[in-house]
Amino acid sequence: MTKPLLASLAVILTLSACGRVADSRLNPFNWFGRDRAETIEVQPEAATNDGRQFVEQVTELAVDATPGGAIIRAVGVPPTQGFWDAELVRIQTPDPANVVYEFRVVPPLQRRAQGTVASREIIAGASLSNIALQGVRTITVRGLRNQRTVRR
Repeated sequence: MTKPLLASLAVILTLSACGRVADSRLNPFNWFGRDRAETIEVQPEAATNDGRQFVEQVTELAVDATPGGAIIRAVGVPPTQGFWDAELVRIQTPDPANVVYEFRVVPPLQRRAQGTVASREIIAGASLSNIALQGVRTITVRGLRNQRTVRR
């Protein structure tokens, strides 16, 4: 009678411990935490080295694990509708543990209405291989007025 009870108790305890793996750093889906916003002010000369402009504000940043690495996805909001050709442009940093992207967009060819925030959202992405992710501790995406960072 006690053997089946002990076996059942062991199975229940083992299965309940599995829930903790989902929240642990051992789970590759938890490699990067939630994004944090920081207010910055980009210098005008920094915005002219590419034919595109910085997006006005970065509102979301997510890093999703894939079998071969990770996909970085950022949502930006320009000042008006009509911005296009969005791209996350990786810039070189002195610290290889920090990966930094600039969120670049092309302004509309004609003057456009401002519209709602939701109608102006632009999504851009980039991917990093497992090899490129080795040693990376933070990923940052910069806009004109702010940047968002995720940490391991």
